[in-house]
Amino acid sequence: MIDARSLTRDFVVSRSQTVHAVRGISLRIEPGELVALLGPNGAGKTTTMRMLTTLIAPTSGTATVAGHDVVREPGKVRRHIGYVGQGNGAGHTQRARDELRTQGAIYGLDRRAARRRADDLLDGLDLADLADRKVSALSGGQRRRLDVAMGLVHAPSLLFLDEPSTGLDPQNRANLWEHILRMRAEAAMTVVLTTHYLDEADSMAERVVIVDHGEIIADDSAAALKAKLAGDRIVVTVAGDDARPLARLVDRLPGARDLVCAGSRVEAHVADGPAALPELLRAAIEADVRVGTAQAHQPTLDDVFLTLTGRSLREAEQETPTAQDSPQDSQTRKDVP
Repeated sequence: MIDARSLTRDFVVSRSQTVHAVRGISLRIEPGELVALLGPNGAGKTTTMRMLTTLIAPTSGTATVAGHDVVREPGKVRRHIGYVGQGNGAGHTQRARDELRTQGAIYGLDRRAARRRADDLLDGLDLADLADRKVSALSGGQRRRLDVAMGLVHAPSLLFLDEPSTGLDPQNRANLWEHILRMRAEAAMTVVLTTHYLDEADSMAERVVIVDHGEIIADDSAAALKAKLAGDRIVVTVAGDDARPLARLVDRLPGARDLVCAGSRVEAHVADGPAALPELLRAAIEADVRVGTAQAHQPTLDDVFLTLTGRSLREAEQETPTAQDSPQDSQTRKDVP
């Protein structure tokens, strides 16, 4: 469905400054996959999405989307994809139903087909009771569902979602994703999304692609990335002030690494945290080491990013200026059919 090879994108900010937003991304996505692109602000995620959706041209490299070249055949690419950008795409003074019908007409549906498709999407995304409301009267969650509906009007085989749930409260986030996943299953769509919510990528994406400084630094399932790159972490304390005897026991556990012993506390990564703790407690009893507390922590995708880059994803977001992701946001903000 997507075959990108060595994509780059440079933005000339001034005569003396060029921002290398994307630095040679190669990515292959098969039909039916749900793939999440993760990375801090400025990593190149949105710029990559905009190249794949023909909103901006790559500086170098090639990409085919739904079998069509993004540079030579942009019109054909757009007919096969849906794109939901970060901003709301519907006009605030328009009614929800009218926006969907207009979008259908843009894609070549006749009046009857556009009405039928609009009604189907309003029903499917739980917006039927709001169809005659102006967009300005909708809540944030309702507007995002309308944005998704607009992206699905022409029944695309591939849907791009650029931070679809940013700014929504947990209930609206869960509601939006329930609708997206159901419609994806019904239509057998391929979905590519960017998100800053790591729990979304962890629980829903079949593949996670981590981007940093315009390059892909990891690409696998969330479970595989956590197992290979982060691993389980255990934190154990002793009743006294000297945890060195306990640290020696922890160091013997299968897969033990990154051991830190400070005062009464020992921390380490191990192959299997839930299995390691009982083994450690038995060894502590035999060695007459009094354990105070013992905890096992399952890894997160933020732990993966920390392992890969030496900083957490949250820290990286705060460090990186958002403008780097696309210095020409003002020219490419509008979604196009």
